[in-house]
Amino acid sequence: MISITVTALVFGVIFLAELPDKTALAGLVLGTRYRASYVFAGVAAAFLLHVVLAVAAGSVLTLLPQQIVHAITGVLFLGGAAMLLFQKGEDEEEIRKPADQSFWKVAGTGFMLILVAEFGDLTQIMTANLAARYDDPISVGLGAVLGLWAVAGLGIVGGKALMKRVPLRLITQIAALLMLGLGAWSLYEAVAG
Repeated sequence: MISITVTALVFGVIFLAELPDKTALAGLVLGTRYRASYVFAGVAAAFLLHVVLAVAAGSVLTLLPQQIVHAITGVLFLGGAAMLLFQKGEDEEEIRKPADQSFWKVAGTGFMLILVAEFGDLTQIMTANLAARYDDPISVGLGAVLGLWAVAGLGIVGGKALMKRVPLRLITQIAALLMLGLGAWSLYEAVAG
């Protein structure tokens, strides 16, 4: 049986914890470049997998080597920044054409980015701790996945809205700089931690 109270509590905690996280930025960047429904499908699947792992593992996830997770995340963000900075100039109309964006390619990109970047993340550890605390895996899992999906959806929709008002090249440059910063910070955490 699902506890509405536990689900709502977990939703609120996870939503607020994830809102300022790198996932909102990743969703925003992907949302400016690709079809929103495709991006969301991949991101949502990755979050679902993360929540299942967190709930199943409980508090064991807090024992993961954070330095390795930070190092991998840092390298992925730096690679993403490099891809954004060194790509050929693309016509904005060309990017918006759904025919240029296969579902599996776009969803797979979103899935892999979130899968790796969020592994061992604060919200995954929080979900594991909440699952251990409340001993209600279905309610905790439902609240966590809905909270993560809400943040991802806001990021993706925000990216689409932003693209209508700001030139794609400027969005790409800002996103690349942010990804460079996140990559450097993640690598710093890997070395300092």
